[in-house]
Amino acid sequence: MRILVILLTLFSWSVPVSAKVEITTPKLNELGDFAGRISKINKSASLLRFKLDFENAKYLNKRDRVDFWDERNDKIRCKGYIVGKSSDYILVKVPEYAYCDRTLNIAVGAYIKFYSPDLVNNLKMGRELVDILLKKKMALNGKMTRTKKQLDSHIEKVEATNSRYQVLRDKLEAEWRENLALIEEDRLVSLRNYKDLEQRVDEINYKLEQYNIAEENFRTDRWSLDPRLYYKK
Repeated sequence: MRILVILLTLFSWSVPVSAKVEITTPKLNELGDFAGRISKINKSASLLRFKLDFENAKYLNKRDRVDFWDERNDKIRCKGYIVGKSSDYILVKVPEYAYCDRTLNIAVGAYIKFYSPDLVNNLKMGRELVDILLKKKMALNGKMTRTKKQLDSHIEKVEATNSRYQVLRDKLEAEWRENLALIEEDRLVSLRNYKDLEQRVDEINYKLEQYNIAEENFRTDRWSLDPRLYYKK
């Protein structure tokens, strides 16, 4: 809302009073009425400070015109211009202060009613700005809804992809285990064949040793240390 007030303030300052749109909507005209209490008086400077307590006070800006009167007679009105404001107070410059001091109840704590045509115009511009913001909000909400659907669709796509690849992974793992089992089976067959061949070779070696044929039937008798004295027998 502070940004809205700043925008309205800048807009209000940049547009001449004569260029402001005339308001005929009764409800907006009624919103030009408000009330406050005098909290401080500066006669020498023709300044009155009023304490306000209504939500639309944020639409009051410096240089805005206010007409004010007391409860005794709403026909006798004075004119002023806002020269300063805070969240709870407005400081009003009263050009005809002497007349107002004579005809109105100007005293600290006095209850004063106001009407501001500038407030009506500010509210008109504020309402137009709010309408624009609401339309933008509606458009953004529509985009958010579509984006949310895309996000939900993304999650569904991820889940579907995960499910599909889980099936493929399970299939690949099954094939992997099957191939490992086949390889292991081949290894066991090869191992059995190797052991069988090894056993057959051992048997042949045993038979070769058993049926070995010597090259001669005599042995050298080594009865002496001198090899010249060896002889076969």
